Amino acid sequence: MRIRLHPEAETEMIEAAAYYEAQQADLGKRFLASVQDAINSITINPRLYPVVDLDVRRCLTKVFPFGVLFRVLPDQILIVAVMHLARHPGYWRHR
Repeated sequence: MRIRLHPEAETEMIEAAAYYEAQQADLGKRFLASVQDAINSITINPRLYPVVDLDVRRCLTKVFPFGVLFRVLPDQILIVAVMHLARHPGYWRHR
């Protein structure tokens, strides 16, 4: 199934990777790999992950405190947020 990132989700992911990279060399790359692993798992079985709001599901990343929030649409999976788990919940709902 095709994966599409909402533009704001892509921005969140890039900003988080830049933050981690500034903290330690290659940490940003490890963060991106962790997000990609989550997206790969979502692609394999999207309905495995719990619904957190109406039709939005969440897959947690490994190691990093982030969740990949997504919607399963008829022809694609839409990533609506790459959310830090300590951020205000629901900030992404307008997407």
